[in-house]
Amino acid sequence: MATIRNRRCPLCLRPAFALGGRAAGIDVGGPGVDRDMSTEESEALDAYSRIVTGVAGRLLPSVAALSIRSPRGGAGSAVTFTDDGFLLTNAHVVAGATTGSAAFADGTETPFDVVGADPLSDLAVVRVHRPGAPAAPLGDADDLRIGQLVVAVGNPMGLAGSVTAGVVSGLGRSLPARDGRRVRIIDNVIQTDAALNPGNSGGALADSAGRVVGVNTAVAGYGLGLAVPVNDTTRSIIGELVATGRVRRAWLGVAGVPVPLPPHLAERLGQRQGLRVVEVVPGSPAGLAGIYLGDVLVTAAGRPVQSVQALQRLMLGPAIGADLSITLLRRNALVDVLTTPTELT
Repeated sequence: MATIRNRRCPLCLRPAFALGGRAAGIDVGGPGVDRDMSTEESEALDAYSRIVTGVAGRLLPSVAALSIRSPRGGAGSAVTFTDDGFLLTNAHVVAGATTGSAAFADGTETPFDVVGADPLSDLAVVRVHRPGAPAAPLGDADDLRIGQLVVAVGNPMGLAGSVTAGVVSGLGRSLPARDGRRVRIIDNVIQTDAALNPGNSGGALADSAGRVVGVNTAVAGYGLGLAVPVNDTTRSIIGELVATGRVRRAWLGVAGVPVPLPPHLAERLGQRQGLRVVEVVPGSPAGLAGIYLGDVLVTAAGRPVQSVQALQRLMLGPAIGADLSITLLRRNALVDVLTTPTELT
């Protein structure tokens, strides 16, 4: 326990709530509580319990407790997502490590190697030496809704698994991630009131069907946790980590801030905001393409650009060396430019 308390991971400092307590959205007692539940209330509670226990039963065999072998040590959780032993966890869990051991709920313990980590998304992939755990299905966090039931499943310190339940309390949150001097915003982070127990970092956040829709990563405040979403963007990142052990990112050389579009243009395009250019790096792909200070980026690759995160989502490996069409607003006129992002180094 001492090692975990001293870790920088905030989940290791978070006290646990019991399933069925406040974090699960169930009032378990107190002054003025009517303990004589109606039949409908009892049936609803039974249905809730069946969902949570069903998700736990499906995912606990797939979730491992990681023990990190490095000078800084540490621990966390990971979830199996392929039948041949690839596990998904947080980059900060395995930071500075190349190997460690994974313990599963059935008592199986096996060494693992770190395949690759991406600090700018806080995702990492490890591979166990003796695969055997069932692969957990990956869902799509883009389909989540506020108030939807979610279940956090981890395996802190190998204690046969940890399960808490709650609801999606926020979507579209942002979480800063740092890699040396580079800072990137992880966008569309999931906020939930499912309690995150010590060692849950890297564990699964699942929907009611048992599909992994997020990777638990941080505590946002008392009773609130954050999870990196599983969506098209993170699937690309995971795929690159499995294939090459690292994530290549494209670089455009432009910085911007969101600004409202003129009303007539917003109505015509069905888009309220664009990204005003506040910096263009000399000699960068953006500079060579003829993008100037004060231009407002409206679309890129045919997709609306209403925030920095929207542009960041396009700056992954496949964009390197590929033509990128950008429509921008300049002096009340729409202008099309073509640029070719280079690799971020």
